[in-house]
Amino acid sequence: MNKFTPELLNIDATWFNKLQLEFEKPYFENLWEEVNKAYNTTPCFPPKTMIFDAFNQCNWQDVKVVIIGQDPYHGMGEAHGLSFSVPDGTKIPPSLRNIFRELNEDINCELPIFGSLERWAIQGVLLLNAGLTVEKDKANSHKHLQWNVFTDAVISLINQEKEHVVFMLWGNFAQKKGLKIDREKHLVLLSGHPSPMSANQGKWFGNKHFSQANTYLKKHKKGVINW
Repeated sequence: MNKFTPELLNIDATWFNKLQLEFEKPYFENLWEEVNKAYNTTPCFPPKTMIFDAFNQCNWQDVKVVIIGQDPYHGMGEAHGLSFSVPDGTKIPPSLRNIFRELNEDINCELPIFGSLERWAIQGVLLLNAGLTVEKDKANSHKHLQWNVFTDAVISLINQEKEHVVFMLWGNFAQKKGLKIDREKHLVLLSGHPSPMSANQGKWFGNKHFSQANTYLKKHKKGVINW
């Protein structure tokens, strides 16, 4: 009998049902024990109740776009379970500022003044980090945990069971994470990372991923995203 429930993990029931076999695997039980140990001994982000908020804000049926990040922001009050996103009222991080600038140049929308991407998530954008937790002030500090196994399973599930999903793979890390995505079934968009280092080397701006995504979604009779 599975010891995990949607309530225990605080994860949307549609996702829990799809991933139930994953939650029954020994690695996930070990992973969750390590996560609990980390949260009990040192400040970690996002808040424990928000670890699976990417799934809670964008349920299984609604997924149209997947944006893959590496791990949560590690500063106080920044991470809330969605890749690249910060709660409204929090200072907008440099990578997100560059995302908004590209958005403005691509589809001529106003530059957002707040950093929460929940408005994307509820329209069907899965803002998935490869690792779902991090220690305060230590980027990629939970890399040794097996979150990558879990999030690989999530990507594989979407790849296999859905059609015409847009995957935005920004930077080498995300591109490696998405190597097995079926390019015949889905649209895979590649570019450099929106971080200042990559963007300033000309690898980010001008990728036009947002307009390309909507063109593809419209072609396949899916609702476009109001970015």
